[in-house]
Amino acid sequence: MGQGMSCRATHEHGLFPAVQFGELEIVESMLRDDPSLIHDTTPYDRQSLLHLAAAAGQIEIVSMLLDRNLSADSLNRHKQTPLMLAAMHGRMSCVQKLLEAGANALVFDSLNGRTCLHYAAYYGHSNCLMAILSAAQSSPVAASWGYARFVNIRDGRGATPLHLAARQRRPECVHVLLDSGALVCASTGGYGYPGSTPLHLAARGGSLDCIRELLAWGADRTQRDALGRIPYAVALKHKHGACAALLNPAAAEPLVWPSPLKFISELNQEAKVLLEQALMEANKEREKSILKGTGFLLPSPSRLDSAAEDDISEGSDAELCCICFEQACTIEVQNCGHQMCAHCTLSLCCHNKPNPATSSLNPPVCPFCRSTIACLSVIKIRTCDETENDIGDNSPSTLRKSRKARNSFNEGSSSFKGLSALGKIGGRGSGRIAADNECADKP
Repeated sequence: MGQGMSCRATHEHGLFPAVQFGELEIVESMLRDDPSLIHDTTPYDRQSLLHLAAAAGQIEIVSMLLDRNLSADSLNRHKQTPLMLAAMHGRMSCVQKLLEAGANALVFDSLNGRTCLHYAAYYGHSNCLMAILSAAQSSPVAASWGYARFVNIRDGRGATPLHLAARQRRPECVHVLLDSGALVCASTGGYGYPGSTPLHLAARGGSLDCIRELLAWGADRTQRDALGRIPYAVALKHKHGACAALLNPAAAEPLVWPSPLKFISELNQEAKVLLEQALMEANKEREKSILKGTGFLLPSPSRLDSAAEDDISEGSDAELCCICFEQACTIEVQNCGHQMCAHCTLSLCCHNKPNPATSSLNPPVCPFCRSTIACLSVIKIRTCDETENDIGDNSPSTLRKSRKARNSFNEGSSSFKGLSALGKIGGRGSGRIAADNECADKP
C-alpha cells in the first residue's frame, strides 16, 4: 500500500538498492553515466528515488537528489510524497531537509486522504510532528490555510491528527498537538464510530497517558458519540478498568491547563515545563484517590515523582512558599516580584475550569498584593556556595530582597487562606525550614 521498501530486481542497473542502502558514490556514478535514471520509479508502487531515500533515512542521498532539482513533491502510486514517507518512518533529518527544500505539507494521499501531519501523529514520531508544525508557521501553509486550521486538518474520514494520535496510544504526539492548538473536543466523521472525540478514541485504545493529557487540556467526559456513548462507556466496553475509573463523570474533575490565559501562552519554555509538571503531579494525586479501593494501581515509581524530589536540594537557597509552606518558590510574578511554588501558581490559574465557549479568561491576581498577573518567570535558585560568597554583602538590592521575603510572609495572609488548601498538592512536610536554617548557619 505504498509503504513497502523492497524493490524487485527488475532494474538490472541496481540503482534502487543502492539508494536504499545509502551507497552515495554508486548512485552518483550511475547518474553521471545516465542522467535520465534520476526520473526512474519502482515498477509497482511508482516510488521515486527521493521516496526510497527519504523512507530509508538516507539524508546524503536525499540532499544530492534535491541538489539535482528532483521535485520534493513527487507522488507515488498512492499520491504519497517523500515527506509523508519520511514522517511515517520517523526520519527526522530527512523531514527537515525536505521542508527546507519547500516540500508541500498540504498534499493529501489517495489512501485515506491524509497529510504528512497525519502520518507523523499516527506513527508516533513527535519530533517529526514538531518539525512539520514549526515549518507550517512560517510557510505558505499558514498564509493559505491558517496555522490553526492546519493543526486540525481532517483526513478523508474526518479524523484530525489528534484523533489518530489518541487512538494509536501516542501521548507525546497528543501533548504536542494540544500545545499547538488542536481542538480537544473535535468529533470525527467516519473514523472509528461517528462523532468520536479524541477522548473516546483514547478510551478505546486504553492509553492512560493519552487520557491524562486530554483531560488536563479540558476534554469533556460527558460528550457523546453518534451512538450516544460517553468515553466512560467506551472504556468499560473494551475492559480498560483504570481508564474507566478516570473517565467516570462522577469522579473528581482534574485540574485543567489554563490555555485561554494570555500570559500562559507567553510563558518561556522553562516556566512552562515547571507548571506542566505541577499539573501532572496534581492530577496524579487526584488519580490515586480515585483508584484507591479499586483493583487498579498507577505505575510506580513515576518519572514525575523522581523529578519532584530534585526540585529542592539541601544545598539550595530557595525561599519556602508562603502559601502552602511545603514547596520551594520557583515562580515569580514579574510585575510585583512576589514568589510562589509552581503548584500554588498553577492552582491559582486553574481555580476554575476554563469554559470552552469563551475565548479568554480574566487573569488571576497575585494573592499577596492583589495586582493582576501579567507575566511569570522562573526564579534562579542559588546554591549555598553562591550564598556564602555574598555573606557580608549589605547592598540595597540584597536588603530589598530580604525585606521582600519577610513582607511576603506577613502581608495579606487572609487573601490566600482558601488557596493554600488548593495549593497543598505535594506530600512534602515543613522540614524544609530546618534545612534552610542549617544552610544559613554555616560559617
